[in-house]
Amino acid sequence: MSTLRLEDLKQYSDVMRTRHGERLDLRFVEPRDTDELQHYFRSLSTHSRYNRFFGAVSELPKGLLRDFLEVGERDRFTIVATMMVDGFETIVAEARYAFHTETATLEFGLSVDDRWHGHGIATALMKNLECRAAALGAEHMFGDTLRSNEAMVSLARKSGFAFVNHPDDWKLVRFDKEISVGPKEIPCASWRLAALSRQADNPSASA
Repeated sequence: MSTLRLEDLKQYSDVMRTRHGERLDLRFVEPRDTDELQHYFRSLSTHSRYNRFFGAVSELPKGLLRDFLEVGERDRFTIVATMMVDGFETIVAEARYAFHTETATLEFGLSVDDRWHGHGIATALMKNLECRAAALGAEHMFGDTLRSNEAMVSLARKSGFAFVNHPDDWKLVRFDKEISVGPKEIPCASWRLAALSRQADNPSASA
């Protein structure tokens, strides 16, 4: 299990900037996000939802929505990227990841609102996920995507991931990256602190 202290989720929030300088807040999802998260997925184009879930869906089914809203259950986490749009906090992207302790790997998937493509939000999310992977002690992080998802393939390639055939589905491709950042070198401040705290709690954790 991870050693994140989830009593106060806000301590793991991050502020980043889009390619055009807009403020982007990255935080764990909260129960208050239920309606907004469902609205976010309904607002995605059919193509974007298909790429995210590898199938035709119009919204998150109740069971999956419940899973998305749980933070830390079975070391699975959902984060949302929000911006102020017309005076309202608006979800413009999301990512879900799972830490697999037995293999020291972090598995993830993400999406960005179609209206905000081209702002560098996916790149910012990817960098933040690398911080989270390092803080949890992951040695690799990986994701799966449709071979036809050119945007995700391009993002993974630019982010330094290597590609391998998916073990179970020929329509998918898996991208994998080694995580070799030490706790003190993690660029995200909140996750650097989390990693140092984890290291203090577990001296045998890698430096």
